[in-house]
Amino acid sequence: MSSEWTTSTLGEFLRLQRGHDLTSSDQKPGNVPVMGSAGPNGTHNEALACGPGVVIGRSGASIGRVHFSEASYWPHNTCLYVTDFLGNNPKFAYYLLQTLNLAAYNSGSAQPSLNRNLIYTVPLQIPSRSEQDVIAKTLSALDDRITLLRETNQTLESIAQAIFKSWFVDFDPVRAKMEGRQPEGIDEETAALFPDSFEESELGLIPKGWSVATIQSICEQISNGSTPSRSQVEYWKSGTIPWIKTGELADGFLITSEESITELALAKTSVKLLPEHSILMAIYAAPTVGRLGVLTQPSTFNQACTGLIAKKDVGTWFLFWTLLFGRAWFNSRANGAAQQNISKKIVEGYELVLPSTKMLSKFDYLTSLLHKSVRANSEHIKTLSYLRDTLLPRLISGQLRLPEAQEQVEDALS
Repeated sequence: MSSEWTTSTLGEFLRLQRGHDLTSSDQKPGNVPVMGSAGPNGTHNEALACGPGVVIGRSGASIGRVHFSEASYWPHNTCLYVTDFLGNNPKFAYYLLQTLNLAAYNSGSAQPSLNRNLIYTVPLQIPSRSEQDVIAKTLSALDDRITLLRETNQTLESIAQAIFKSWFVDFDPVRAKMEGRQPEGIDEETAALFPDSFEESELGLIPKGWSVATIQSICEQISNGSTPSRSQVEYWKSGTIPWIKTGELADGFLITSEESITELALAKTSVKLLPEHSILMAIYAAPTVGRLGVLTQPSTFNQACTGLIAKKDVGTWFLFWTLLFGRAWFNSRANGAAQQNISKKIVEGYELVLPSTKMLSKFDYLTSLLHKSVRANSEHIKTLSYLRDTLLPRLISGQLRLPEAQEQVEDALS
């Protein structure tokens, strides 16, 4: 550890205060972030703390979680917020606080609660301000790239979603051709694939020549998952086959899994192995019902999911966006006393408007290009996040020299 690092305590490093109450009825329209125990929670028209700032979850399930706000903000009473950094770098303080197991200082009984006077006693090793600045800049470079990649993915996904909605929900090109207009945003070859009129169906007016289908009819396979017995250690220990839970589904690519099972579990239990590009859909426990995930490698999954493989002439992304746009319908049919669930049969029976095979091929081609970039960005995010999480505790504790960390970051960002 550098000789310039000094022994201190959290209370000597910064000062904390409990946040301020703000009811939904008192919340006014504005662009000031409201920072709570779980991070940003809406906006308000008034700031009570100057940015950059740091808040710590004070109560509830998010106790001990640390969040950063570049802008001035309203600190909610569910958090503690830094009122004085005592000359230290705010971003360094944000990273340092993440390395502390603050949730372990819970002073509540029935309800978890964080007492600032208790955590003030946490011992720290603090570098000079100049070294704090470099450490914060190094870690921020990773966070900034991760943020940029996520924003890029949001844009790409929004484009794919807009195409699906325009073509298969609002039928914009069909309406344009009915009115004698050239459909906007598509070339003549694509426009020619759309009919110029509607016809009646059990779902109401649909483009002429298209048909009403079900999820079951556009899938090669639909199956529920299962959980190998936890008591059978040989099903889990040193497993290499990804096993996915509903909590991992976030309407995007499933790059990694939190758990894996063994080949023996696959051979001896009812667990299903689905190929890359299959779609998982959560069917248990609102509000996760309908949440989706796309496999990036052959994987298994638990019984709270249904796995779907689209027919080749339909394509993964038509199925994906059909399921996503049908989420409200799926949730409206969820039932159960303890938790809201739907069944595989309900998923299979969902009705949709099915366009021509050529139309499906064109949509799959366009959206596959977009989602290919989303997947590459998602994989890069995983790599950068792992590097940040590896470097963070070692840099904050002084166990890793800055030049070595900076070299690793530069290589990852190049």
